[in-house]
Amino acid sequence: MRFSAQQVEQWREEGFVVIERFFGTDEYQPVLQDFEALYRDAGKGDGVGTPLQWSPELARASRGTQFKNIHVLPYEGSSAINLISLHPELIALARALLGVSDVRLYQSHTWAKYTGEADYEQEFHCDYGNHTLLVPSDEPALRTVDFVLYFTDVTKEHGALRYVTKPDVLEALGRPALSAPDERDQQALRGLERAVVVPAGSIVAHGIDTLHRGSNLTAPNGRRFSMTVGYKAAGSEHIGFHVWQATRGRGSWHSVFDHATPEQLACLGVPRPGDRFWTPRTLELAHTRWPGWDMRPYVAACRRSEP
Repeated sequence: MRFSAQQVEQWREEGFVVIERFFGTDEYQPVLQDFEALYRDAGKGDGVGTPLQWSPELARASRGTQFKNIHVLPYEGSSAINLISLHPELIALARALLGVSDVRLYQSHTWAKYTGEADYEQEFHCDYGNHTLLVPSDEPALRTVDFVLYFTDVTKEHGALRYVTKPDVLEALGRPALSAPDERDQQALRGLERAVVVPAGSIVAHGIDTLHRGSNLTAPNGRRFSMTVGYKAAGSEHIGFHVWQATRGRGSWHSVFDHATPEQLACLGVPRPGDRFWTPRTLELAHTRWPGWDMRPYVAACRRSEP
């Protein structure tokens, strides 16, 4: 186990938990290589100094570009980058945090940030608005967990995520909050914020009802490679982000189907072996669509269920 019961409880009480070196070097290094190939020369030569040197007008004009270096699963790269958001230990942690045995991956996208390419400074906000039409549930099983996976070392000069725990929000604002539109509230929250300063391979887990903000990269030639990954309990139809069959990543779904286990594919909504979806006909058609997919567990389970 790469996490503890105390960390699960911390997430539920505080809304955030940071786990350093969740992934080993042999696991995150191949993903880092994929990032470097995917983004190539992004962020080189486009910036004009650092955001601290910009005029307010230039900073405001650049804020829309902070999201330009984002790609969605499936990725153009090896199976390492395509399966890291479906890592068995990450699935296990999602199950533990939500307190359920069956989870679904509903979000997976990369994000590359570079010093001087954009103004990444943000106000404190929650992410529930583009994950649900409702509000975050009080019950863990009906909520969602967002992971941020880091593939480069993160210091305060490399755009460290800033956050405020739920107890600290109560101390700062005197109430639970899903937003902080008042500048006085923003300043009060900044007085209690914490920075996610971690080595490569680390992760942070947070809920979509937690206040956090992005910050600027100021390190010379700095870069921050991360992946945002969202999990929910199976059946939580009120939560969503990516629709996998409609995503147009630069890569191919063959990179996933050809290497994933049945349990990993189940997190994408693929019925497990033995499910009534699988018949001789659907097995044959699925194999035609994904010829590199090892369907032996599905075929064997189908044969056992035949009268």
